[in-house]
Amino acid sequence: MSHPSQDSQAAREEEEGYQVSGPLLVEKLQEAGIHAQDIKKLTDAGFHTVEAVAYTPKKNLISIKGISEQKAEKILAEAQKIVPLGFQSATEVHARRSELVHITTGSKNLDTLLGGGMETGSITELFGEFRTGKSQLCHTLAVTCQLPVDMGGGEGKCLYIDTEVLDNVAYARAYNADHQHQLLTAASALMSESRFCLLIIDSATALYRSDYIGRGELAARQAHLSKFLRTLQRLADEVMSSPDATAGPYASNEKKPIGGNILAHASTTRLQLKKGRANTRICRIYDSPCLPESETTFAILQSGIGDPEEEV
Repeated sequence: MSHPSQDSQAAREEEEGYQVSGPLLVEKLQEAGIHAQDIKKLTDAGFHTVEAVAYTPKKNLISIKGISEQKAEKILAEAQKIVPLGFQSATEVHARRSELVHITTGSKNLDTLLGGGMETGSITELFGEFRTGKSQLCHTLAVTCQLPVDMGGGEGKCLYIDTEVLDNVAYARAYNADHQHQLLTAASALMSESRFCLLIIDSATALYRSDYIGRGELAARQAHLSKFLRTLQRLADEVMSSPDATAGPYASNEKKPIGGNILAHASTTRLQLKKGRANTRICRIYDSPCLPESETTFAILQSGIGDPEEEV
């Protein structure tokens, strides 16, 4: 029989272990000697976690009103003591990847193709023409991500940008490209306060096509898109850095991926969806660093995404 003090100590250690695996609130910098007023300035500027501070360039901190270059250097130094940015051994990287959680898509065929489901801790792009199942897949993932890990979920909430979804999912509609980017900052704040395991953007590129028209605005569009995707990747790194959280998928309504090299380089895995017969759809691994090029079929059922043989 264990002693009560031992039980409480074990509980504290377990809680501390959970906190280490997730994002660290920026208020932790106060323990390192950073003044509370400066921390308030950081949060007002959109830096809600220690990771967000550690990953940002010094010039971005200096641009915050009231943060001098000397203060910025001290803040960065303390943040980078807490968040290691140096080299890791291949063994450590492999061990971390082996702990990644995969979120079930609802289709056994699709889960098998993806090596167990939608990979967390990375960005996944879905593209395909109209009515190929992109939004339906996103809707299903918004639900399955809430399941326990042993049932194929991530035991967390979902953030969904740019469409209507079910309850228990934080939803925001983006009205222009600038607003879409601002929503990522708001998402960072939400994710630092509660456990989220999935962020869906549907679609990531639609607003860019309407806000930036013609070849004359192509350079400006690509620059803005690049900044948006860097922010998305940083969000995946800083807030969703635990192995059971993922940024993405984001979807686009095209037969071929759009966004040029900027979008291609930002995505970890790119999935192409195509129409099949009736409710059957085809998913092909278009590009991935860890999955072989292959394809499979799934079905859009009344209950969500499933396998073709499930249809009655």
